[in-house]
Amino acid sequence: MGGQASYGIRWLKEPHDHKERFFHAIADAEGAGRSMRTWTVSFRGFSQTEDRAEECLKRAKKQPGWFGSRWLKRAFIKGRYNRSRRYFQKNQQQIAVCWQGLTGTRRAFMLGAIDAGADTLFAELAPLPGYKTLDPLGVNAEGSIPQDRFEYDAVVSQPDVLAAIAGQFQSRQSRRSDVGQAGALPQDTGPFLFVPLQVPDDSQMILFADWVQSAKGFVEELAKASAHLPDGWHLRLKEHPSSKIRLTRYIEKAINGGARMVLDNETDSFEQLRASQAVVTVNSSMGLQAMFFDKPVVTTGRAFYAIPGLTTHASSAKRLSDLFEQAEALSFDPDFRQRFLTWLATEYYVKEDENGYDMDQLRARVAEARA
Repeated sequence: MGGQASYGIRWLKEPHDHKERFFHAIADAEGAGRSMRTWTVSFRGFSQTEDRAEECLKRAKKQPGWFGSRWLKRAFIKGRYNRSRRYFQKNQQQIAVCWQGLTGTRRAFMLGAIDAGADTLFAELAPLPGYKTLDPLGVNAEGSIPQDRFEYDAVVSQPDVLAAIAGQFQSRQSRRSDVGQAGALPQDTGPFLFVPLQVPDDSQMILFADWVQSAKGFVEELAKASAHLPDGWHLRLKEHPSSKIRLTRYIEKAINGGARMVLDNETDSFEQLRASQAVVTVNSSMGLQAMFFDKPVVTTGRAFYAIPGLTTHASSAKRLSDLFEQAEALSFDPDFRQRFLTWLATEYYVKEDENGYDMDQLRARVAEARA
């Protein structure tokens, strides 16, 4: 699968088999492709190198703690950008492909390709089981998913497809001893809004948290807004089962301070979702997944599904408090949701089954990148 320099795809090599398998499938759809080693750099810069390196460094998930490490990381990012740009200037017919491509050196690789005039494809896990994202513009809030509802008017909803997907959702296995996925919700909990917390240092929070700024900030805003919930209602929070960063003490501090919140790290996430009156999130995958269970969803951050009719957006602390005060009236447009979710499952995300990836979808994504 070496291909020729004039066409094909070139991807930044990944250590995970499922990512490399996806890239090889994209190469098969395009006709050729090969990987680029992650450590190759060039120190012959361009006029944009400094600005691009600063942009990428600001987006890095792990910020250097002292001057020396920051200088080294910045130097590597500059070298990665220069190498990528120099390569794609010589091979502009190739498509640059990268996993996520939002932060750090991956971002530098994609920006080098973009500044060289090459086409791009950004890959990522999809929030639906058995699917992956492949988008020419980016992933999550930076992708190409239309934000105007009229774009979905011609979509014919497929309830059977959506029901089959809903039946495949499973709670994420926990990597923490204090976060589990056990059993059913305790009885007599009363009405509540479910808040599935996200990984604090995930790119979704670093880049797209918007006015709440961080996972800690989100908890603090929830605590203040909870005072406006109807009588007998509460917020039910669960920490992310994969997060190495614990928010427990911030949540417990808020509860001890009078916030109308409950921390339930034990009960299965989807059991809590099903029993809730609505879901509140910054921009998590569970916000989208909640739509498959006909739950109203409130977002506070930048999310590709924060579209009126699908969800309700809280753009400020005042708006969040107002929505909590009217929690019983939270709603959505079921017909629009059906069309939107059908479009995601049948046209946007790339499906994988026991026979491999849907090659027609992959070819369509490649064609979009080259358009």
